[in-house]
Amino acid sequence: MSEPLSVTARRCVHAGELAIVVTVAEARGSTPQAAGARMIVTADAIAGTVGGGRLEFEAMLRAREMIATNTAEDRLDMPLGPAVGQCCGGRVVLILRRADDMAVQELAALERQEGQRAPQVAVFGAGHVGRALVQALAPLPLRVLWCDSRPEALAALTWDNVETDTGDALDLIARCRPGAAVVVLTHSHALDYAITEAALRRDDFAYVGLIGSQTKRRRFERWFTARGGHATALARLICPIGDTGVVDKRPPIIAAFAATEILRVLLRQDTGVAANAQVERWQETV
Repeated sequence: MSEPLSVTARRCVHAGELAIVVTVAEARGSTPQAAGARMIVTADAIAGTVGGGRLEFEAMLRAREMIATNTAEDRLDMPLGPAVGQCCGGRVVLILRRADDMAVQELAALERQEGQRAPQVAVFGAGHVGRALVQALAPLPLRVLWCDSRPEALAALTWDNVETDTGDALDLIARCRPGAAVVVLTHSHALDYAITEAALRRDDFAYVGLIGSQTKRRRFERWFTARGGHATALARLICPIGDTGVVDKRPPIIAAFAATEILRVLLRQDTGVAANAQVERWQETV
């Protein structure tokens, strides 16, 4: 897993290595990254991205000029058309700032805020598909809650944005944030049903997914209805998860399609508020 940029910046500062933090301050029109995207440039490495292509190449060149001349701050206003040979056609303003202790603290604070704002995905189950799904979700801008009663099943994954929990699944459902995605794929059909029922009885989740076939869905529907569940709640259930018509049941394939399905729901709304606030703070220093 790539480490947070604040960690990279802190290591450079402590080692006495000059590094430049490049931030997309403004992104107008069609651009490869939104405002708030960041990268760190050192004399021989890059971490993060502001969009790739010629834009990033020019930013890297300017950052290394700053390193060579010990320049503290700069600003690039780049139209992404003929000027840099990118077909996007938008315009990007970049803020370039030398990494120091204050910049590290600001980066760390921004990363914490972004982590708190990130959509939550609660994955119940640590079998083959559950593990593959968490591995697919972990690199994404999400907060993942991974739940299983078996501590050993949750071992060996150390992603910063993945929290593991061996507690009672129904208690965890009650504590999930409004707007979260819930994915149920445990080792037990009975437990699957109980967790899914609890999730559907809340009406504030963005996504409720249950692994299984159409047959499993029909059985769950009968069971849920017999317990007083409403058709409106059942209409929100996604089962099977990641169903694209591809007949391939290998765990990483199921996980890839399910992760895409979940992302499509969770990232549908504008999540640029934190990024915009961050850019305003960076602009105040330039």
